[in-house]
Amino acid sequence: MISGNSIVALSSGRLPAGVAVIRISGPQSRFVVETIAGSKVKDRIAAYRQFRAPDGSVLDSGLIVFFAGPNSFTGEDIAEFHVHGGRAVVAKMLEEIAGFDGVRHAEPGEFTRRAFLNGKVDLVETEALADLVNAETEAQRRFAVQNAEGVQSELYLAWRRRLIHARAMIEAEIDFADEDDVPGSVSETVWLDVRAMIGEIERHVQGFRAAEIIRDGFEVVILGAPNAGKSSLFNALARREAAIVTEEPGTTRDLLEVVLDLEGMRVRVTDTAGMRETPGRIEAIGIEKARSKAGTADLLLVLEDLAEPVPICAIPGDVPMLRVGTKVDLLKDESATLARRYDAVISTRDGTGLAELLAEIGRRAAAQIGQAGDILPSRLRHVELLNETNRFLVAAVAGDERAQELRSEELRLAADRLGRIVGAIDVEDMLDVIFAQFCIGK
Repeated sequence: MISGNSIVALSSGRLPAGVAVIRISGPQSRFVVETIAGSKVKDRIAAYRQFRAPDGSVLDSGLIVFFAGPNSFTGEDIAEFHVHGGRAVVAKMLEEIAGFDGVRHAEPGEFTRRAFLNGKVDLVETEALADLVNAETEAQRRFAVQNAEGVQSELYLAWRRRLIHARAMIEAEIDFADEDDVPGSVSETVWLDVRAMIGEIERHVQGFRAAEIIRDGFEVVILGAPNAGKSSLFNALARREAAIVTEEPGTTRDLLEVVLDLEGMRVRVTDTAGMRETPGRIEAIGIEKARSKAGTADLLLVLEDLAEPVPICAIPGDVPMLRVGTKVDLLKDESATLARRYDAVISTRDGTGLAELLAEIGRRAAAQIGQAGDILPSRLRHVELLNETNRFLVAAVAGDERAQELRSEELRLAADRLGRIVGAIDVEDMLDVIFAQFCIGK
């Protein structure tokens, strides 16, 4: 696809900064570069230039790098101006570049959208680029890099190729059953492979929860009676006074959340209202929120004050849980005996047990994520299309009494759904949604 106009945007981080990168892509890129830089620049070689506006006034000085299409990120002529990262400098550069005929400011994700439309990346790789830009932890970075390199796309395309081959064999048997070069009963081998693929896709889809944890975080919810030390633990984990801590019961009435990075994994910890049987009206709303949040958690930390343990009821039985005894610093003589009744005993006052508790949370998060090299579905969109794929495959293999033509059509529909994941077919209605998640300069 050849665009009729060029787009320009700041592609680096928040200003002010030491260096800012302004990117332009499209057919006017070379003319803009040669006008502002004052001379021709060699392809793929950084050159130091003084940048001037068309009227000859100096804008800044810095590096210019030019990439001729189609050997560029977008597949078009593309250039980057590396300028000083002051707000006024960047604003003036963007103003002058956008002032050229046929050049306009880019929309969110438009550079990557052009790369997709020009066949430089597929949809799965495009989504991985968005994840890479937004990655905050090492696990997120590794996951995004793996998908951006195409391993996830290759898995889906391999399944699609197998289905296309299977359909070709079935139709060959239908049309040329009396020919010597078409082996008889080829469909038996085909349907065995399709059944195997159903299992492969099912196992792959089951990994979506691990992908959600990598992208969104491992969900930890702190529960306990009032004054069990929930907010004190929350503050200790956050390493700041994120929650109000008093001796008055019912201080915490809403959900408070902090995000931790544990050994490269994103962990979201939520503090909740103290759970008791006779709360006030507003406090009861907080307790109900706590119970609802607990039901969707990956791990519950159920806290009890070791000096005055008050058990709580209505804990979701299907959510993994750690029983944590708090304020152990007040009961040093009995701590060894008490430790046997809990999964962990801690003191937020002197730090006892906190490192061990964090290590256990990290271990459980790592166990949920699984092996770093696993290929996982990274979007709900992928899961929905994979489930549709399997429904067509199940219908195909279950239809032993149906005409082969109808079963072959089920294979075509299944291959179609796999093609939609990577953007090989019928994706125009999804593009605006997908590219809207990108920043302007990407």
